[in-house]
Amino acid sequence: MSHDSGPSERAREMRDKAQELEQAAQRATDPAERQRLRDKALHIRKKSEEQNGPGSGTMDPM
Repeated sequence: MSHDSGPSERAREMRDKAQELEQAAQRATDPAERQRLRDKALHIRKKSEEQNGPGSGTMDPM
């Protein structure tokens, strides 16, 4: 991830990472690993909202 990109690019990168973690959690067979991945995704979404404003931690509607 590039740190010299604009706020919207950074927010998109964080959303993408959180989505990847959610997908990995869905594929995980170990309940503890599944929860760890979901917690990490939630943490990234919260951090994205703190840094980039409300709604930035979720996917853009299509």
